[in-house]
Amino acid sequence: MFKRILLSCTLLLSPTSFATEQAEFLQYVEGLKLEAQQAGISSQTVDEAFEGIKLFKRAIAADRNQPEQKKTLDTYLPQAVPQWKIDQARRLYKEHRELLTEVGKAYGVQPRFIVALWGIETNFGGYTGNYSVVGATASLAYEGRREAFFKEQLLAALKIIDDGHITADKMRGSWAGAMGQTQFMPTSFLAYAVDHDGDGRKDIWHTLPDVFASAANYLKQVGWEEDKTWARQVSLVNEINDDLKGLKVKKTLAEWQALGVRRWDGSDLPVRDIQASLVFPDDESGRIYLAYANYDALMRWNRSHYFVVAVGYLADKIKFDN
Repeated sequence: MFKRILLSCTLLLSPTSFATEQAEFLQYVEGLKLEAQQAGISSQTVDEAFEGIKLFKRAIAADRNQPEQKKTLDTYLPQAVPQWKIDQARRLYKEHRELLTEVGKAYGVQPRFIVALWGIETNFGGYTGNYSVVGATASLAYEGRREAFFKEQLLAALKIIDDGHITADKMRGSWAGAMGQTQFMPTSFLAYAVDHDGDGRKDIWHTLPDVFASAANYLKQVGWEEDKTWARQVSLVNEINDDLKGLKVKKTLAEWQALGVRRWDGSDLPVRDIQASLVFPDDESGRIYLAYANYDALMRWNRSHYFVVAVGYLADKIKFDN
């Protein structure tokens, strides 16, 4: 593994070093093929999936150099959820209201959150990534730092192809292997994707009934509560001890009220028997939220407070228009 990491550091040094790396990658791929067949993947799928495979240097570079978080929510939200995206979300919600209502009832998820996830993940299907999922996951497994994880994703991708949900040449996604309009990793696809239109394929790339139902099924399976929202922005009248902050601490609204948590406008919290956590996506000078169970569910989708707040913020904007 360390040899592969050292070699990949020299990728840009010369054509010779690249040729050496490509040759070692193809040798590594032979081992992946054997593992795939041992896992029950058909020889035809293995041959088709790995045909013409190449090392994705850009995927490796992206995995190593993910940007550090330097923004605040106040600067991030206008970029992640600009007014044009809010307008588009509202329009698409109305356009697909019948299907969204059907899916929402089937899985117990408010439709506005399905649309918000769709919008934040892929700009409503406008950009889903153009990497070969097989090539990207094989490249990242070869790189070695997270070999076991990306091998698991590769084998899951091959099973999806083998089961007939999509062909290898059309299985496209992000540099990390996140796929389709829901940006599911291959293992998430196997766990949560749904064939809502009943055509025998779980198509999260092109079929909106499957896209919406798969997103809703994911949320349902990780604990979504249909009768509650995601969070509320709050203010503090007292300083809160550090040991009370974060998603691991759950208290009732009445308990948070007694500790000095108030609505954003300074008024009392609602009188409801709801458990919540107090989260600070930035610090105490930034936005503060009382996070409900659905906040935790969205964190299961993507473990980023900024992602969760963006989805919740967009979902609230859709709600206010309906």
